[in-house]
Amino acid sequence: MTANWATFVTAEPELAGIVEKRFGAYTHHVLATLRKDGSPRTTGLEVRFLGGELWFGMMPDSLKALDLRRDPRFALQANPGEGTGMGGGDVRIGGRAIEVDDARTKARYAEEVEPPEPFHLFRTELTEVVRTYVEDDTYLVVQVWKPGTALRTIKRT
Repeated sequence: MTANWATFVTAEPELAGIVEKRFGAYTHHVLATLRKDGSPRTTGLEVRFLGGELWFGMMPDSLKALDLRRDPRFALQANPGEGTGMGGGDVRIGGRAIEVDDARTKARYAEEVEPPEPFHLFRTELTEVVRTYVEDDTYLVVQVWKPGTALRTIKRT
């Protein structure tokens, strides 16, 4: 089961706000895709939250775009920032990236983001959102959201 960003925001608005803030703290994040041989590839990526969607824009024929065309599964990790503070915790998103070929949609995105032309554009379908953080210097807290299920929170000492 998958969901777009708006579905996640509706289901878990507080967690969605934290996740957006973490991604908004830095420009570049880490995207994991699958190479042709099935091995993982990690690359830097800028992301955008626009119109209820999480978008990936990429240079033409970049390896990550070619990976996603072949196998749309991805994992995205927010830049943890400098040091070990990780204000707001560590956040990760898993899902599928679907390439958008519609000229009007790409034009609206380009008007808002002003990416170098030409570019690949992918909208995402989420399969999971995970936040990990330390609470009271005592507990490791893991929050896991998956479409169609309630937010699960696990605390470890």
